[in-house]
Amino acid sequence: MAYVGASSAPPGAVLVTQEPHHHLVLKNQYVEVLHVKLAPGESTLKHTHPYDGAAVQLSDATIAQQKAGEAEGPSNPTKPGDISARTVDTPFTHIVHNVGKTEFEVLDVEFLERPKIPSAALAGEVVAENPSARVYRWRLAPGEASPQHAHVRPYLIVSPVAMQLKMTGPDGRSRTEQVKAGDFHWVDAKVTHSLANAGTEAGEIVEMELK
Repeated sequence: MAYVGASSAPPGAVLVTQEPHHHLVLKNQYVEVLHVKLAPGESTLKHTHPYDGAAVQLSDATIAQQKAGEAEGPSNPTKPGDISARTVDTPFTHIVHNVGKTEFEVLDVEFLERPKIPSAALAGEVVAENPSARVYRWRLAPGEASPQHAHVRPYLIVSPVAMQLKMTGPDGRSRTEQVKAGDFHWVDAKVTHSLANAGTEAGEIVEMELK
């Protein structure tokens, strides 16, 4: 079922795209991708997420969250590759506080419209989902490859860590590229491929596919 997010935040809060630590790095008709960094001790402004979303952690850090109308919650550690997905039936408002001693960094994705008819096709094991998207995670040892899998809906591919990524299509043709932690690419096409780690260190790839 399609839906429309809030066009404004409640009193005392700002929309997530207006929060100064959330830097908009991609926007199209489907998603808003926000790159977030918080230095030790820093907090975001109180901000509102109007849409379903998913996040990929990019750093080892410790954060606490304060939801609207509540006290700050307990501290939680994060590490690169941690994934979360939120369902937003009513706008979600909170503050994020970096309570640790290292920088907090995350890629946060807002899905701008729920599908009217979700696809039943799965690209692999689903590690997180909401009404808008499914998230897949491929942890790859050096030389290891994922099974060949298909994406029938647009998707965002994210590298939580630096790695040498090799992508191979069903015809056997491949390309290899060095990706950095936090690199991402939006794909608005049907794709069948396998993902391999062509480097010497452990790698990881996250794919967020619209339903």
